[in-house]
Amino acid sequence: MMKKSMLFKLLSYFSIFCLLTACTSHYQVKTNLDNSNFKDYFSPAAVKIYQDEQSMLKSKTVSNAQSSNKYRYLGAVEGDDCQEKAHHQAPDEINARTDARRKAFNLGANAIIFSGCALIENNEADKKCLATTVCYGRAYQLSEASNE
Repeated sequence: MMKKSMLFKLLSYFSIFCLLTACTSHYQVKTNLDNSNFKDYFSPAAVKIYQDEQSMLKSKTVSNAQSSNKYRYLGAVEGDDCQEKAHHQAPDEINARTDARRKAFNLGANAIIFSGCALIENNEADKKCLATTVCYGRAYQLSEASNE
């Protein structure tokens, strides 16, 4: 009688163990935690905004070596923010500047000088936006300051 009870307990434990391990293999966890997401999200912060070339040259980031080695012009960038529907938020200059900084980062820039922003209302050329804010800038790669 004692052996039947022990055998029944052992068989019960083994059955429960098999059921639990069989169920665990069917679950998968997926998240949006990806290195590229972090890089894209924080990339605008790596591009510093300057008012003009003079303030960029006076920056402590720029090397005090030769003038030609202080910065390199990478190209013009533009960022935009779109209002798709009338009940959506109006296009914002801050979002347009952030978009331009992200594009400058993708060019390899660490500095940007904005030349201006424009609000385009009733945009006939862009069928998906009721209004658009566009900001224009120049992207630069600054050389690092030397510790002299």
